[in-house]
Amino acid sequence: MKLKTASFLALVGTLLLTALLLWNFLFTLLNVLHGIVPPVALFSSIIYAFGSLTVAIFFFVFHRAQS
Repeated sequence: MKLKTASFLALVGTLLLTALLLWNFLFTLLNVLHGIVPPVALFSSIIYAFGSLTVAIFFFVFHRAQS
């Protein structure tokens, strides 16, 4: 497996994970606004979403650099 292919697979996997974590963040935010979940639950959700988004951006830039 070449480095470009491996970086593309890592990018696809990270994008799927980022979409899942952003979806989870959205539902957590809606639940906080409705009073179902305490606001402290937003902290972990936003940290996970931001971390995943950062890694996805890194893999995108890395994949583009392999061209």
